[in-house]
Amino acid sequence: MNKILSAALIGAFFAAPALAGGTHGGMEVGKPGKAAQADREVAVTMKETDDGEMLFEPSSFSFAKDETVKFVITNAGELEHEFVLDTAERNVHHKAMMAKMEMEHDDPNSVRLEPGASGEVVWTFSNAGTFEFACLIPGHYESGMHGPIAVLDGNGGSFTKGTVKKVDAASGKVTIIHEELVNLEMPAMTMVFRVADDAMLDQLKAGDPIEFVAERIKGKLTLTALK
Repeated sequence: MNKILSAALIGAFFAAPALAGGTHGGMEVGKPGKAAQADREVAVTMKETDDGEMLFEPSSFSFAKDETVKFVITNAGELEHEFVLDTAERNVHHKAMMAKMEMEHDDPNSVRLEPGASGEVVWTFSNAGTFEFACLIPGHYESGMHGPIAVLDGNGGSFTKGTVKKVDAASGKVTIIHEELVNLEMPAMTMVFRVADDAMLDQLKAGDPIEFVAERIKGKLTLTALK
């Protein structure tokens, strides 16, 4: 009886926020997508470093609202890791629950992988906002395994015009001569930005006219979208 009650409580813990926080019965972060309808494929690596840090590469993402993304995740580390998509608030709740008992996610928005294994998550980001990907295995989040996902409305209102002045691939930065950044309340000037995904640097070269979205991620000015 106690085991049945515990199972019911755990089920309620995970199910209730998903319905309450979602839209039209889905999760706030979006809904499962179909691989055949994916707009793009993104490679994600999970690993540990020699100094004890655990991390994802890339460390942040930016997508358009209603974009379907196929995440191809590889565990290149020596420990088991997982990849979970959700809001930062729900990840905090799930992490706390996992710290109290041994649990393993088996949902469309997550995948858990043994060292050397690969897996996929196909997801449609149906709501605009800032979300999070994370590993919720006890101790892993605290060691660095989490990052932001910016989902943009895609109506063009958040994009700013600029010209690329310099690309520094080694440091993952780009210098842009830009117009006013309305969302950041910054006047027109020349600024250095980090990029949310290193693949963005391959699309840029000095002299290119661009339209971009910049946000503050972990206190750093970061390029999150290009067109």
